[in-house]
This record gives sequence, structure tokens and C-alpha cells, in this order.
Amino acid sequence: MDKKNAAEFINSYNKIDAQLRQLYDFKPSQSFSDMVRRSAEKNGVVRKYENDLMDFARLRNAIVHQSTDGKIIAVPCDEVVEEIQLIERLLCTPPTIGATLREKRIVSVDDSISLKQVIRLIANTNYSNLPVYRGKRMVGIVNNRRIIKELGTVIERGGDIDAFASQTPVVQIVRESDLFTYYKYLSKNDTLQDILDAFEENKKLLAVLVSENGREGERVENIVTPADLVQVNKILEDYR
Repeated sequence: MDKKNAAEFINSYNKIDAQLRQLYDFKPSQSFSDMVRRSAEKNGVVRKYENDLMDFARLRNAIVHQSTDGKIIAVPCDEVVEEIQLIERLLCTPPTIGATLREKRIVSVDDSISLKQVIRLIANTNYSNLPVYRGKRMVGIVNNRRIIKELGTVIERGGDIDAFASQTPVVQIVRESDLFTYYKYLSKNDTLQDILDAFEENKKLLAVLVSENGREGERVENIVTPADLVQVNKILEDYR
């Protein structure tokens, strides 16, 4: 039997155990299985691999509890070792946004330009989430949803759409409520799992805005939309 597999499995198991205790301040007396159940409520990685981790707890017990003659009575196969090592990496040294996602070209606008100019820009670039800046500070995001809503209101009132679009600075239609309803700030040091968690927690989310420190008003350095989630999941699955 391959004792190397058993040793590598136990090594990763112990690192996961220690990381969960550190992350969520579990008591020394709490079992691994109990920690997994409780952590799954807070941690997307544990939630995804909860059933596997519970199986690994049983396998760990079989490995460390030797038979009466001292022989190892269970050894994990290569695939199991690879999986627990992946989970270990995702929990202990998770891939960060800044280190793994290539930054996109971001089209942004000054808060003083007209709504008509913004509409033309969106039509020409096909970008639908445009950061709006006043100087170096981002004051909001303008998107198709907000533009259509504002133009619809003008139509209902019998107003002149062209005049409204030409004379209205884009900042006038930007709403702070949109920023907190449809977007989420994350920093470059946050993890790819944080992106998945953000979309899972808020079904209305249009995009994750990535800045240096994840603070409101900072310059946006990357925008992650639902279309990018396939790539995010692929990076996590292949993480080494």
C-alpha cells in the first residue's frame, strides 16, 4: 500500500483543519465534521466541497486508526489526494483577483458629459457598465438599465427625449442606490471565491467592481460580470 498517499492526505487534512479553526475561531474540542458543517454556512469553498470533506473525515479516521498489528488499513487513491490538496490550496492560499484575472479595458466617463454622449459611447463600444468620475473619484455607474428608466420617464411626461439627452449631464441620472444594489466593490487582494459568493448572495448583481482596496470611490481597475464566471470557475478548478 502507498504510504506516501496516506501521508500527503493527512498533511492536507491537518492544514484544512487548522485553517478552519483559525478562520472561524472554533474550539479545540470541536470535531472536523462539525467545523465543516458550520463553515459551509459562511465559506463558499467549504460549501462546495462539504460532502467530500465529510467523506475525508471518515477516511482520515480509517487511516490513523491502524489495525492491531500496526498496519495501515486504508490508503487514499491518487484522485482523492489531488482533490484534498486542491481544497487545501483554495482554503489556505486562495487565488486572488489581482493575481489571476487579466484586467479588462474599461470605458469610463466624466460626470459632466451629456447623457446623449454616453448613449453614443455605449452604442459604439458595447460596454454597458460605465464608471462615472468627478476628477479622480468615481461617483457612480451608468448602465443601460438606468438610461432606459430615465428616458422612459421623459416619454411618460411627454417630454423631448433628444433635448433631455443633450442637456442632461450624466451625473444627474446616476443613483447611489444603483451602486449598492447592482454592484459590489472588491479589492485586488480579495479572492476569486469572493466573486462567486457575491453573485450567489445578490441575484440582482450586474458586476463586481475591482479596485486597489475595494473602497467606494476608488478608480475601478477591473469589472467582472456574469459572463466572466465560467472563466473564474475554470481558474479555480485548475488551481495549482
